[in-house]
Amino acid sequence: MKLMDSFKLLKSRDVGWAIAVGCVVALAALFFHRDVISLFDISFETFTRFISPFSEELLKFIFVIYVIRTYKVGFMVDAAILGFAVGAGFAIVENIYYMSYLTDAGILTWFVRGFGTAVLHGGTTAIAAVISKDLSDRKKWPLGLIFLPGLLTAVLIHTLFNMFLLPPITMALLVFLVLPVLFFITFKQSEKNTREWLGTGLDSDMEMLQILMSGNIRDSRIGEYLNSIGSKFSPVIVGDIICYLRLYLELSIEVKGMLILKENGIEPPILPQVKARLEELDYLDSQIGKTGKIAIQPLLKLSNTDLWQISMMKQNAV
Repeated sequence: MKLMDSFKLLKSRDVGWAIAVGCVVALAALFFHRDVISLFDISFETFTRFISPFSEELLKFIFVIYVIRTYKVGFMVDAAILGFAVGAGFAIVENIYYMSYLTDAGILTWFVRGFGTAVLHGGTTAIAAVISKDLSDRKKWPLGLIFLPGLLTAVLIHTLFNMFLLPPITMALLVFLVLPVLFFITFKQSEKNTREWLGTGLDSDMEMLQILMSGNIRDSRIGEYLNSIGSKFSPVIVGDIICYLRLYLELSIEVKGMLILKENGIEPPILPQVKARLEELDYLDSQIGKTGKIAIQPLLKLSNTDLWQISMMKQNAV
């Protein structure tokens, strides 16, 4: 999946970490499922059809919520890759577990049980991650509503797979055929959104920074807006807000420049004194406070992707 990503923002360690999380989640699910079956005396067939799809997808989905809410991913394609990775890690442990029981299984069984289930687990979590990332970027819904559609979609696909409405081999082939198409569409849409964000965002950032750097912002739209909120803040805080805007825009432009280089196969150079500038940005953030951040929101119009770009720079700061 990473080969399809033009920007390649995720590192191998990020994917490896997601796979490891999936393995841990699978172990937790195995113990939990064993206790549930024993406690409620549920048949294995009933459990796998109506209970395990929800519990397994929910456990994997916790990781998806984490990476989106902490701005570990900037675009749908990154969410899809990490979602698939955690699902793949889950499938690895699950298949090892079933290997100890299905000792006499043939190649056909393992095609369905092994590869089919592995792609299913990775695919459902990836789809849930894509839906959730898209909604979190576009909608201002309550937190529960943002993540609910993705989770329910994953549970529905998983349930239909476990119901065996079609012969097992047909279900496995269907998974192999449909999921790659969905991933391809997702990657294309993600790259389109990324390029649009880069284009409009870079132009807007450069225009605003040019106004700030000109030294005469009083007659500009930025100056007019700062005058309108000036009565609510002390002159010192207004000065910090202007410094925050300038520093944020400089870093934002540099991040977008790095992404453009990455798309064209060029490894961007390490930006000088990034760590010190990020520390200064954090200091200014603490000075202007939450009220100040809310006040400048109409100027910056920070989206989840904009917040991610600073998070990514902090991860790569030296």
